[in-house]
Amino acid sequence: MCDKNKDVFLHGIVVQKINVMEHIRVDSNKLYNYMIRLSLLDRMAKHDVVTMVPDPRSIKVGSGNSLHDYLQTELWFTKKATTKLVTHPVNSKDCLGIQFADFLAGLVQSRYEDNESSNFQILSPRICLSRLFFS
Repeated sequence: MCDKNKDVFLHGIVVQKINVMEHIRVDSNKLYNYMIRLSLLDRMAKHDVVTMVPDPRSIKVGSGNSLHDYLQTELWFTKKATTKLVTHPVNSKDCLGIQFADFLAGLVQSRYEDNESSNFQILSPRICLSRLFFS
């Protein structure tokens, strides 16, 4: 897929949660939102309109701020972009794209949490992986 479509990129991000300050770990969605920002913000800022299709479980954080609002604010104020962010939540059972992302996340998780890398090794040359809070 990546070889045939030069516009398709596989990206992943992993975090060593034990190295994240405890007060940040209290609301895991805030860390998740931060990781999404690091992964996507620069790419989003290059477009006039971006449609994000998250699983509904990823939308709200404990504080009541949504991933959508966080990213839109970051695009406008941090990146000084005029990008309009459109969020269209879809349950993962109804979206092959989310299912594929979940599959990739499972490969990465198995590599880092279970030390099982055989399946990960097959796709690792195609995955741009960022590591956070690893010492």
